[in-house]
Formats: sequence, C-alpha cells, structure tokens
Amino acid sequence: MDNKRNTRRISDRKKSRPKIRFNIWVMIIIFVLSFAACFVLYMLAANFNDNFVLEESSIVVEETPTENTSVQQAEDEGSPEPQKKPRESVTNPVPQSSPADASEHFSKSCLITDSTIAEMAGYTAFKDVLTDPSLNAAACNTAKIESSFGTVTAYETIKLKKPQNVYLMLGSDIGTSEVSTMISEYTNLIENLTEYFPDMNIYIMQLPPVIADTETVKNETINDYNKKLLALADKECVYCLDTNTALKSVEGNLKEEYWSAETKTLSPDAYSTLASYILSHVA
Repeated sequence: MDNKRNTRRISDRKKSRPKIRFNIWVMIIIFVLSFAACFVLYMLAANFNDNFVLEESSIVVEETPTENTSVQQAEDEGSPEPQKKPRESVTNPVPQSSPADASEHFSKSCLITDSTIAEMAGYTAFKDVLTDPSLNAAACNTAKIESSFGTVTAYETIKLKKPQNVYLMLGSDIGTSEVSTMISEYTNLIENLTEYFPDMNIYIMQLPPVIADTETVKNETINDYNKKLLALADKECVYCLDTNTALKSVEGNLKEEYWSAETKTLSPDAYSTLASYILSHVA
C-alpha cells in the first residue's frame, strides 16, 4: 500500500513540472517589437535634433590597412632617392672670405671641368678632378668620364663619390655650341645634383677670358655666357665664383702671366691664382 502511495506522489510531481516549449511566433513578435521601438526612438531623435542627420553623416569609418597598403607604405619609406627640399637664397658672386685650409677644403671637394682647366690637379692641391676630352657644357650630361668608379657620366660619378663641395667649370665649346644649348644642359646637370644632394655645396666657376679675340671665341661672347651662368646660379640657389675677373686684365683680356705661349693653355700661375681664389671665396 505504501508503495502505491509513493509511486503516485512521484508521478504527480513529474506531471506538475512546467514544460518549456520553443515558440517561433514569440521570437518574431519580440523582434518586431524591438525594431518598432528602435524606429520610434530614431524618429524622436531626428525630430528633436535638427543636426541629427549631419551628425550621422559626419561619422568617419576608419579603414583597416590592407596588405597591399602596408607593402606600398614600406616601399615608399624605403625609397633611396632623397626628397628635394627648397634651397636657401645665396649671394652671388660669392664674396671674399677668410682663406680656407687647402688640404681640408680640397679633400672634401670635386671639380668637374673640360679642357678649360683640365690641368688643375697637376698644378694645385685640388686633386679630385673629373675631366675628359669629350666633356663640355653641351655634353655635360652625356659625356662619359673614366675614373676609379668606372666610365660613367659626371653626374653618376658624383653620386658615387658624394663630395661635400662640387665645383664646375664648363665652356670649352664656347663658339662652337649654341649658348642656349650649353646653358640648358648646364641647368639639367645642376638640377640633377641639387635634387639628389640637397645639402651639397655647388659652385659654378665663370669661364676665364681669352688672351685675344678670335673668329670663333671673343671675350664679349664669354662675358655674355658668364652672365647667363650667374643667372643660372641665382635661379637654382647655388654658388657662382667670378673666376673670370680673377684672371682678367684691365683691358678685359686674360693677363699675359696667365697664358702659356708654348702650350696655348693657361699657365701654372693661372692655376695657382684660381686655387687661391677658390679658397678665399668659400660660402
């Protein structure tokens, strides 16, 4: 009898437990009510706040950088070409200064020249001279120069040498090349150097006078060319040395002591004067 009572009690307990059933309609009603509530709140906010739409549209979504973007940024950051920066204004021609130490200054300098002063290294302490018979103003960007860095252009050689100061005297083709072409090529060389080496000191040396006018080369033509070199230096914010006046006589020609009648070139005294002028006109 007791067993029947216990069995009935257990059975009654099981029957009295609430059954949990999933009703999809309840979920749909909850979703609809939630959506309706959010919509009502949104409309109330839009009605009471005049700038609500503007504020919503001003939200900026931050883009997650992709792999391609990261690679592009790495390539940009690793670019070997230096950034071009504005160069400070300069005073030209360079005024006289206290003489610099020859060994110290020339050790940091390189000269690019044609036959005009090709013997500079033979008569002075300025030993780093880039020159070649094919080099002149009109061909300063194409002529190849043979050196320990290979047979390459003047610009490519300077990129390898990386001197602190670069001096240029180009113009042996005066009277045979068009002056406009000479200045144009000169300009390209200067712009390439200043773009790659924004902190390099670049000196344009004006062409020296001739001992006497000839049919192809006249001092008047040289003076006009030198004026254009000065204008070029001012435009590109590089330095210009008045090495023409340093070797000129009162008559406007090359001084006789600066001319060698035997070699038909500048004399050793002329080279010595040019070296002293360079050292006493350092910007």
